Amino acid sequence: MITIKPFRAWRPLPENVEKIACVPYDVIDTGEARKLAENRPDSFLHVIRPEIDLPEGIDIYSDIVYQTGLKNLKKLQETGKLIQDKKPTLYLYQQQMGTHTQTGLFTCVSVKDYDEDKILKHELTRPDKEDDRTKHILTQKAHAEPVMLTYRGTSALDKLTNRVLCSSQPVYAFTASDQVIHRVWQIRDTEAFLEAFSEVDRLYVADGHHRCKSASRVAEELRTGDYGDDEFEFFPAVLFPMDQLRILAYNRVVKKAPDNIIELLSNEFEIKKNASSVPEKSGSVRIYHKGTWYGLRFPDVEQKDAVSSLDVSLLHSYILKPYLGIENQRTDPNLVFVGGIRGTKELERRVNSGLAELAISMYPTRIQQLTDVSDAGMLMPPKSTWFEPKLRSGLLVHTF
Repeated sequence: MITIKPFRAWRPLPENVEKIACVPYDVIDTGEARKLAENRPDSFLHVIRPEIDLPEGIDIYSDIVYQTGLKNLKKLQETGKLIQDKKPTLYLYQQQMGTHTQTGLFTCVSVKDYDEDKILKHELTRPDKEDDRTKHILTQKAHAEPVMLTYRGTSALDKLTNRVLCSSQPVYAFTASDQVIHRVWQIRDTEAFLEAFSEVDRLYVADGHHRCKSASRVAEELRTGDYGDDEFEFFPAVLFPMDQLRILAYNRVVKKAPDNIIELLSNEFEIKKNASSVPEKSGSVRIYHKGTWYGLRFPDVEQKDAVSSLDVSLLHSYILKPYLGIENQRTDPNLVFVGGIRGTKELERRVNSGLAELAISMYPTRIQQLTDVSDAGMLMPPKSTWFEPKLRSGLLVHTF
């Protein structure tokens, strides 16, 4: 049984929500954050990317950055731009991107469930990113951003969700700059959701591995002292039924590649010239080189486990390692990852501009593959999944 917990969220007044809500910290760099927050003094980017309020070139891991984030959060609270719920509450959070709509439960989940693998991961975390988010949380005494989790839906939860959507008006409804519509409903009957979640025995991390791990590290540190309450034992998450989630490809570009790479690959693979830029099915990739798209399929070889059968694993085994000398996708500076939301035109742009010599367009990982890997206690190669749309930050903040 999964533990979910209503919480007293800090959240914007409805008239301020569009001014405050922003993209999550990890989908943009500092330069992009500065541009997005320009002339937006209330943007939550000032809390999650506080280096934008300091001189360019600042070490983003310096103490003043974390203290600036705390100051900016307090300012939003003290000026009434963020208000706190009077009692613990649950919410529904719906996102609509074109014809795709997904609705999840915005709640707090248990660090204990994460530590005991009731919340299953599929990705390895990096210590430097863990350290960064851990320090953010400890300094602000807040989990400023939720993680995205998924679960196998149940009819009981579907009925409860539909009942809320049909019987009440959202407290927030706005269209973000990327044209994604965000709606949030307050749940009155929290007990019904708590009871219905007794049917769910595990959750899966979709997006937010570093925030999960950082929440665990924060709880471990604060348990050793007399903190006064146990709110740090929980962290905010949006729980989506897995049949609603959409995974896009996570593409790759290679800065340096052999000039005759296509000729080399044609010795082992049947290469299709002038192929479409997007693979039509799993087991195939598209390669962009010198202004042309090429298509190839991986061999139909029986794979030994859930990880080795992933397209990103096959790419590494058959192309990245033997032909491009990339031993470790996580650390090799010759390899750059490009989220699928940017499209294949971005891959072409990088190659045509000279930023890279080769681009690889992938077929998206499927949600069943993610759960198979997680259930087996295994980890995917880095950057195997790109979930879209992304959760907006600054809507519901958990403090302790």
